[in-house]
Amino acid sequence: MTTEIRRARPEDASELVRLIRGLAEYEREPDAVRATPETLAAQMRSERPPFEALLAERDGRAIGFALFFQSYSTWEGRAGIYLEDLFVEEAERGSGAGRALLGAVARLAVERGCGRLELAALDWNTPATGFYVAHGARAMEEWTVYRFSGDALVRLARGD
Repeated sequence: MTTEIRRARPEDASELVRLIRGLAEYEREPDAVRATPETLAAQMRSERPPFEALLAERDGRAIGFALFFQSYSTWEGRAGIYLEDLFVEEAERGSGAGRALLGAVARLAVERGCGRLELAALDWNTPATGFYVAHGARAMEEWTVYRFSGDALVRLARGD
C-alpha cells in the first residue's frame, strides 16, 4: 500500500476538519476546534487563501495532512514556509505517511526559493520532536513563542 500525497481542495474541507479534530484529540484539546468545513472551503476558494494543505491518502482515504502558510524572514530577505500542523492517524503512524508529507512541504519550500521551513511542537510530544530532529530539524531553544488571542488580542488592538 503506497501513500499518495496531493494538494487539498475545497471539496476536501470535511476530511481536513476530521483530521484536525483527530490532531486536537491527540494534543489533549478535543473541544478547541472551531474550524468548520464551510469556513475552510470558503478560505480555500478565496483569492488569497490563508493556508495551503496537503493530504496523505492510502487506498483513496485521507490518513494525514500537512497545513502550512508562507512566512517571511527579514534576516534572510526571503519567504519561508511555516508548517502549522502535521498529523497522521494513529493506526498509520510509522507507515511513512508523515515523512512523505514533511518531504512534500520541504520540496515546495525549495521549489519556491524559501530560506526556511519552520514549525512548533509541544514539549511533551516526544514522538513528534524526535521525528523532526531525526529528519534534520534543529530546536530553537533560545526562542519562546508568545501568543495574543481572545480578550488579550482585543484589548491590545483597542489600546487598553
